[in-house]
Amino acid sequence: MQIRLAHLRDQGIDFAVFDADAVARTSSARSALLAQLTQVARQSGLRIQKSALAFVENGQVTFYGAPDLVDYLASIGGVSMWTHTVTLP
Repeated sequence: MQIRLAHLRDQGIDFAVFDADAVARTSSARSALLAQLTQVARQSGLRIQKSALAFVENGQVTFYGAPDLVDYLASIGGVSMWTHTVTLP
C-alpha cells in the first residue's frame, strides 16, 4: 500500500505528515501506524525529527502525532501538498 506524505522543514525541524489513518482508529493503532510509517520513511533516506498522521474524521481533517507538531499543523491548516510516497510492506 502506498501512502502519501509531506516532508517539510520549518523552524529548523524536519517533519513528516502522512496521509493515513489506522484501520482500528484507536490511539494505540494510530501510534503503531505512525511509528511504522516514520521508520519506512527514514529508511528511504528522509530525515524526520517529528511526524504526524493527517486524516478526515467526522468531516474534518484531524492530526495525530507529536503534540507540538499537531498544534502547529492545526494552526496553519495542515500541509498544502504531498511531496513523497512510501510503501508499507
